[in-house]
Amino acid sequence: MSKADGSDTSLEQALGKLEALIERMESGELSLEESLASFEQGVTLTRRCHQALEQAEQKVKILTANTPDLATEPFDGD
Repeated sequence: MSKADGSDTSLEQALGKLEALIERMESGELSLEESLASFEQGVTLTRRCHQALEQAEQKVKILTANTPDLATEPFDGD
């Protein structure tokens, strides 16, 4: 991935940028072109977040694979 696609952005930074984009889009003050560009950037950031979470999950699986007495549970963020 290149810097243009957000690969140099941490998960926290990507989430912050995504929240800011959503706020701007929900304000209703963007033109159609600006909204489309923001939507495209949002999709890129969402994919980056998803990738970062998948990598973290894979790391946890690898680290716990050799520890049979350590059980993992799905995270319930609510």
